Parts: sequence; C-alpha cells; structure tokens
Amino acid sequence: MGKKDHLKEKIRHIDIRSFDSTKIIDSMRGMSFTSRDTARAADILNMMLNDKDCTIMLTLAGSTSAAGCMQVYVDMVKNRMVDAIVATGASIVDMDFFEALGFHHYKGDPHADDSRLRESYIDRIYDTYIDEEELQVCDSTIKKIADSLEPKPYSSREFIREMGRYLTKHAKKKDSLVQAAFENDVPIFCPAFSDSSAGFGLVLHQAEKAKHLSIDSVKDFRELTEIKMKAGTSGLFMVGGGVPKNFAQDTVVCAEVLGKKVPMHKYAVQITVADPRDGACSGSTLREAASWGKVDTVHEQMVFAEATSVLPLMISYVFHKGDWKNRDMRRWSRIFD
Repeated sequence: MGKKDHLKEKIRHIDIRSFDSTKIIDSMRGMSFTSRDTARAADILNMMLNDKDCTIMLTLAGSTSAAGCMQVYVDMVKNRMVDAIVATGASIVDMDFFEALGFHHYKGDPHADDSRLRESYIDRIYDTYIDEEELQVCDSTIKKIADSLEPKPYSSREFIREMGRYLTKHAKKKDSLVQAAFENDVPIFCPAFSDSSAGFGLVLHQAEKAKHLSIDSVKDFRELTEIKMKAGTSGLFMVGGGVPKNFAQDTVVCAEVLGKKVPMHKYAVQITVADPRDGACSGSTLREAASWGKVDTVHEQMVFAEATSVLPLMISYVFHKGDWKNRDMRRWSRIFD
C-alpha cells in the first residue's frame, strides 16, 4: 500500500453547535460514576461563565485536536468561554496550525505496520495518521515567520500571536484556534513550545541566522502570572494534564513569590485518563493541588474519561444553555501591547 492508500479518509471535527446535548447531560446528572462526574463538570464550567469576575483558562494536553475536537476549542474561544489558553506545542502547531495551512489528519489503524508507515513518511497517533512531508512544510513555515521577526527573546505567547497574524493573510482553513485566538485577543501559552513541529523550524532558523530569536519560557510564566494577578478570580478547564495543567495552576504560587497575594483558582475541571497513584502530574487530583495552595476544593471535578467521548457533550450543553451570551471577552492579550 502506498501513501495515498493510507491517507484516504479525513478526520471530521465535531461541531458542538449542530446538536444539543442538554437532555443527555441532564439525564447523566441523575446517574452515577463518570456520567454524574461529567454532568457536574459541565455545571462547574457554566458556573465559571456566570461568574462575572472569573477569568477562564483552558489547558490542553494530548491529541484531542487531531482526533476531532479542534472545532470545539475554536467555538469556545469565539463564544467567550475561554480567556487564556495553555497548551502543548503539538496541540497548537502540529495539529491546529498544521490544518490552518491546508493539511489534514486522517483515520488510521492502531494495528498498522509502523515500519511500513515510516517507509511512506506517515506518522501515527494511535488510530490517526499525519503526512510527515506536510509536517515539514509546517516546520518551514514556522522558520519563515521566525526569519521575519526581530532577533530577540519572545514568550511563546508573542510568537504564537505572530502565527495568528500570519494566518489572517495566508490561512487555507480560516477556522483555526491560533487565528481565532489572535482575532479575539485570547493569549496562547506553550511552555514547552519547542517540543513540537515549531522546534524544528526554530532550530533551522537559529542554525542559519547569526542573530536569531529565541523562546523565553520564563517570560511565559511571568506573563501568565500577570494575567492571574490582574484577574483575581479564575477557573481552570483542563483537558489532559502534563505541563499545561501544572503551568496554569502554578500561577497562584508564582504570584505569591512576586509578593502578590491572589486567591487560589476558584473553579477547576480536569478530564483525564491518568491514574493518580503514581504521583504523575497528569493524574494528580485537584484536591491534591489544594495542598499546594493552587486550587480551591469547593467547585472542582475530576472526570476520568477519554476526552473525545465527553468533551463534545459538555461544551454542547454549555453552548446551548447560552449563558456565555451575557459574558464579556476579557481580551487579556491587550495588556501586553
């Protein structure tokens, strides 16, 4: 089988506007186990939207964007459900920016012969395929953006904003998270930005340029903490765990280090499949985070589920309830202008 035989059926991103999950979530509220947890998590997100003082931070880890949830996050930004985003570089670059350039993810086989896939330059994420040659175009586009900027340290937020600016003129797919965030002044932070296709592009940039830019992860931490200090009340909606989760939670502690007493994150929801017993960041419970002074435990909910199975239901529910219509956009990107 050749490359074209593998890359036939595109992943279709779910549209939470096209169906109303209200009755499903309302029914799940009377059930047990993950169903009841999912309903309560949706209720907590809706509480965040109705709290006029609350800044909502979305954190993304894992491959839900490639798996079909890309439009969910775009709709959250466009419909005032998100004020700041902390994500892995892969979520933002290899998945979202990649598709904005006109490329696609494809349905694959988790039992495929990976050595054969490698021969065809196809990368696999469980049952999802990506064309490696197209990813290399993504690398070179990142390099092109870097080459056009003043050589100095940038936070990932600053660089991703330039990616959004680039897409306003060059996007093949207009509905991307990077572009929507740029247009709505929602800052995106990737504390491990180089751990993605962006890393290859930036290495090429630095290898060719005696004077080059760099990504300053400490500046990321300071900028996100500045948002927390100005926001006061905050809520976390976390898909997966890892660095994005901990980075957003740590803003409370960082503010204290800077001499500013801020409240713990008032609301917190995490969707994860990780087991907390090994102490890993991805699986540490939100109640555990309270011992570090990061998250309050009054309005928190862990949902132990694979995110593509519950996230669309939760966001469709909140979208169709419509409370987001009464909410103002925070436009936190503007405080750095």
